[in-house]
Order: sequence, then C-alpha cells, then structure tokens
Amino acid sequence: MSMLFRTLGLALCLVAASTGLTQTLTKTGTTAAALLKIGLGARPIGMGGAFAASSDDLSSIYWNPAGLGASYGSKAVFNHVNWIADVALEHAAVAIRVGDVGVLGAFVTALTMDEMPVRTLEAPEGTGERFTAGGLVAGVTYARALTDNFSIGFNAKYVTENIWNSSASAFALDVGTLYRIPVLNELRLAASVSNFGTKMKMEGRDNLEIMQVGGSDGNLINTYVEYDQFDLPLLFRVGVAADLVKAETMRLTAELDAVHPNDNTEYINVGTEVAWTETVFLRAGWKSLFERDTEQRFTLGVGFHYRFADAVLLALDYAYQDFGRLSNVQYLSVGVEF
Repeated sequence: MSMLFRTLGLALCLVAASTGLTQTLTKTGTTAAALLKIGLGARPIGMGGAFAASSDDLSSIYWNPAGLGASYGSKAVFNHVNWIADVALEHAAVAIRVGDVGVLGAFVTALTMDEMPVRTLEAPEGTGERFTAGGLVAGVTYARALTDNFSIGFNAKYVTENIWNSSASAFALDVGTLYRIPVLNELRLAASVSNFGTKMKMEGRDNLEIMQVGGSDGNLINTYVEYDQFDLPLLFRVGVAADLVKAETMRLTAELDAVHPNDNTEYINVGTEVAWTETVFLRAGWKSLFERDTEQRFTLGVGFHYRFADAVLLALDYAYQDFGRLSNVQYLSVGVEF
C-alpha cells in the first residue's frame, strides 16, 4: 500500500510540474516580421484595436480588407507611429473604386530606426562600425461588395527585414469578410486572417564566419552558418460591432474583437467611438485583454473630419496607447477622400 501511495504521489508531482511548465512556456518571440503586429491607423488604435467589423476606411487594409468593399471614390492616407525605443513606423495607402469590378488599392509600410554601434565581446564599447535594421511591407488590395450586406477583401504583400548585412523576405496573403445585418442600427460581423505566407530566414554576408579547426595550431576556414527559418505572425480575428446610438447629429459605435495569434495567447480588443455630425470624434478602448504578460493597456483617440465644398474630405486622427512599463505609443493619421 505504501508503494501505491508513493507511486501516486510521484505521478501527481509529475503532472503538477508538467502543468506548471505548460503554463509558463509561450510562443512569444517565435515569429519573424514583428512589424506586421504593429497596428496601423490612429482611428482603430483609439478604439483599442477593435476594428475588424467597423472597418470602412483605408485602415481596413490592415484590420480587415473587406471593409473597403462598400467604399466609393478615391482615398489616400498617411500614418506615422512613434513606436517603442525610438523606432518609427511609416505607412501610406491609396485606393480607388473601379466601377463594378470593386476597389483596388496599394500600400507600403516602412519600419526604421537610428544607426547603432557594432559591439563585440572584444570591443563592448564599439568597434567603430555602425549598423542599421528595419523592415518593409508592400502590397496590393482588392475588395468587393458581393451583395448590399456582404463584402470580401484580399491583400497580397511582400515582406522583408534587414539587419546589418543580412536580410529575409516572404510573401503573404490577408483575407477578410464583413457582413452587415440591418438590426440595432446595423449590426456588423467580421472575420479576417492576416499574414498567411511563407517563412523567413536571414541570409547574407553575416552568415559567413571564420572558424579555427585543429586547436591553436589549426587552420582558419570560412564557414557558412545556416540560420533557422520562422513563420510570419499569423492572426485570426473575429469581430462584432453595432451603432448603439445613431441620431441625426450623434453616433455611438461599440465593438469587440477576439484575436487568435500563432505566437501568443488569445486576447480581446474592445473599443468605442462617439461622433458628432461625423466631424468630431472621441474614441476609447482597451487592447489585448487577457493576453499573457502583455504591457498593452488602454487607448484614447480623437479625430476631426472636414469636407471641403462637398467634394474633398480631410481626416485628421490621433491616438494614444498606454504600454505599461514601456511607456506609451502615439499614432497620427492624415487622410483624404475625393
């Protein structure tokens, strides 16, 4: 009997240890092209990143390309993000409706940072050399409203990252759907998959190393180091939004998005937007609720949209995102529609 108790106790200890290990380990940091996870557009960020079902402007390209399906005319937007650790992200996009074919668009996103000194074990203060790192995303968009209530959208994009003398690249696709239901001042349901594509592997002159074989009296030989390859940060979003208040001069929109990433735990984004005469906007939300070990927290945003001579709409939007111990991130968007 004592042997049975000892065996059961050992089994319980192993289960507890394995459970604790499972709860500790995450997939954080196991994907490439981290710039694909930086949200674009001051309006969506002001709403806590809950925008899959509210998408109806050029920010839709990032959150749900189907949101462009019902748009008309031509649009252009420029986004600037003051990211963490003096990293800057610039994004520009254009879109135009082509008759009954649908909406065609193009976009480019660039991540940049200042030069940094090259440090080694032998020269921790720097070798005198300097290096840069960054990334670029460029692609095209197609969206179309198949019915009065249902839209689809697609992105095809090229992704590249570089650091010093090495770089990696990949191709990826985004797919989104948006369904509008004429209840509650229009209830909207959305789903999107982002960054489904090839893997990335760093290659370049930095893969070459000089190694000594045979001890101190051995020979120096050139060696090519084969780096591992990594998946893109795949994201699956499901969103629901509704205009809780929709009067002649005021609109109150609320949205909730559930997000499943391939490199972290699931999380929820929630946000609201209040509009007066579709000219002045106030926004608030909370990003990455229930995500493990996240520093992302509440968001706030404001916007001002003004139409000139009923022909050109100028849109200015700003968002602030609290990042906990990493301070904050600020977003600015300037858009035009005609």
